[in-house]
Amino acid sequence: MLRNINPILCPNLLHALRAMGHGDEIVIADANFPATSLGPLCIRADGSNASEILRAVLQVMPLDSFVPDPALTMQVVDEPSAVPEAVADFAKIIGEEADNPVHPQSLERFAFYERAASAFAVVQTGEKRLYGNIILKKGVIG
Repeated sequence: MLRNINPILCPNLLHALRAMGHGDEIVIADANFPATSLGPLCIRADGSNASEILRAVLQVMPLDSFVPDPALTMQVVDEPSAVPEAVADFAKIIGEEADNPVHPQSLERFAFYERAASAFAVVQTGEKRLYGNIILKKGVIG
């Protein structure tokens, strides 16, 4: 056990977060996301939902402050302005936990998949809410 580290951050996830450099991206994905087939390292977190993982990650990882969009969500197909429950929850958590609070921007579904394919890692959660996917860009600690 470690102090001040959320226990849902498993060793593989902690290793990935520590190994990431400034500008690297990590995806927190729902249970339906094609995490393994995209190519990046897939870290399983089936016992947690995406919001729990997002909160825990933001407690240890800074968001990039040098780009306008360090947090990206997936748009609802045929309703790009819709805000799914998971995405509203993500915005709230970012406001509460991030050292650089921003409003998440969104990407069209296939553009999101393409961006996710070049991420450092994908955390596959047990999230059952649709569109419970977010990409985070790592920042620096000053």
